[in-house]
Amino acid sequence: MPELPEVEVVKRSLETAINKLKIKSIRVNDKNLRYKVNKKRIKRLIGLKILSVKRRSKYLLFFFEKGHTMLVHLGMTGKFILINKKNIKLRTSFYYQLNSKDKKHDHIKFIFVDKTQLIYNDVRKFGFIKVENSKKLKENFHLKTLGPEPLESVFNFKYFKNYLKGRNRIIKDLLMDQKFVSGLGNIYVNEILFHSKIKPTRKINKLRDFEIKEIIRNIKKILKKAIKFGGSSIRDFSNTKGKTGSFQEYFKIYGMSGKNCSNSDCNYQIQKIVISNRASFLCPKCQK
Repeated sequence: MPELPEVEVVKRSLETAINKLKIKSIRVNDKNLRYKVNKKRIKRLIGLKILSVKRRSKYLLFFFEKGHTMLVHLGMTGKFILINKKNIKLRTSFYYQLNSKDKKHDHIKFIFVDKTQLIYNDVRKFGFIKVENSKKLKENFHLKTLGPEPLESVFNFKYFKNYLKGRNRIIKDLLMDQKFVSGLGNIYVNEILFHSKIKPTRKINKLRDFEIKEIIRNIKKILKKAIKFGGSSIRDFSNTKGKTGSFQEYFKIYGMSGKNCSNSDCNYQIQKIVISNRASFLCPKCQK
């Protein structure tokens, strides 16, 4: 599933490619996504110009004229494909490869006045597209309970420390909780905890102040690095220049079960455990 870095790369690609373009027509080939596409509402975007493309957590928000916002979640395999006015097909992030066989999964096509096309493709159909009132986004079911963005200044030691009061869960579950901090997923949480030398099953009420600061530092550092290198190209998770994301080359622990720990002073093997039905990886020596 695309996490914050992958969605941010999509956002930046689309921002430069379709910003200020006006929609000429919309073709809905299959409305049966995670939530059924409301054809009547999505057709309201015809004739309107895209004012901006933003990201909130793992969601994409396309702001249009006349107070309409298109809210998109990519689910497990959702992706946007661009066909520019020269009829060249381009990817919008690094987490997927273009495959002609996938054309049957082109569910929604947006055609712009300048002949640019934006296609929403989703093999497993766990993603969704909704059209909302821009003025009511703060009340939106998907957005209203989201925690702060991890790269913003409000996600800091004071916020983290205060949130821990009266809570007694494990650190991995906390970091995965979108109400606490938005946009983190399984891949990056595994990497963050390894770099912070904290085992994923550690109780949050046992964290010391310096460890909290180290977790925050690594969250910001790893996410920025992942965005810089275009996210992670594992499974289904590309940019308009057709490159492949390379952050997976910097993984220290995710998917490394049975391999030696990457720390030079450690000879232990990486272990795989399951936490809340998700694969978790840890070094029994380096992470405490």
